[in-house]
Amino acid sequence: MNFDSFVLCASTASLDDEPAARDDADAVEFRMDLADDPIEALESYDGELPILATNRAEWEGGEASDRGRLDALDEAAKLDAVEAIDLELDSVRTDKGQQVAAAARDRDVSVVVSAHDFERTPSPADLRKVLEEAAAFGDVGKLAVTAHSREDVLVLLAATQEFDARGERVATMAMGEAGRHSRAVAPLYGSRIGYAPVDPEDATAPGQYDLATLRELVEQLESND
Repeated sequence: MNFDSFVLCASTASLDDEPAARDDADAVEFRMDLADDPIEALESYDGELPILATNRAEWEGGEASDRGRLDALDEAAKLDAVEAIDLELDSVRTDKGQQVAAAARDRDVSVVVSAHDFERTPSPADLRKVLEEAAAFGDVGKLAVTAHSREDVLVLLAATQEFDARGERVATMAMGEAGRHSRAVAPLYGSRIGYAPVDPEDATAPGQYDLATLRELVEQLESND
């Protein structure tokens, strides 16, 4: 998964959702931390869409404890269907995280390095600093912030366009109702990844559109660009 262009991921804890996602998604983000037996599910996966494997830590909004979490992600990256993994920025700052990232790349598996702020949108300088580090560590640097106003979204989109203009692959989104529209418009500014559940009741982050709606919105905006 090279992320040379926008990739829309169907976010799910069940790979049984993959057939329903095929019409609208480019890939599946498999939330290992929300699944009962994620490695077994990946080993038996016979779907068509490539997988971005995420094993989100509790301290970054997920449900995976640190014990064995990165080892499980490393195991996932060995499987043919997994074409990308997600590593938190704080994880990849550690020796273990860097080992997992390096091993993934050795298998031609892309690495998305992500950071989340569930309280606010950082200042423009702080936001760019986080994106800079995430993009340096990863094949894609992902930043999700929480927007409380349209001005917050503008700060995020400005940074997205700036990084894209200089050839950096980034994925950005603003969580919460004030930032919901960012998920549809961020691809126009260079964001490389979008996330949406097949069923809106299965949203894995605040403010997500369902998959079919987000695909339609992105395509309509791109056709008018």
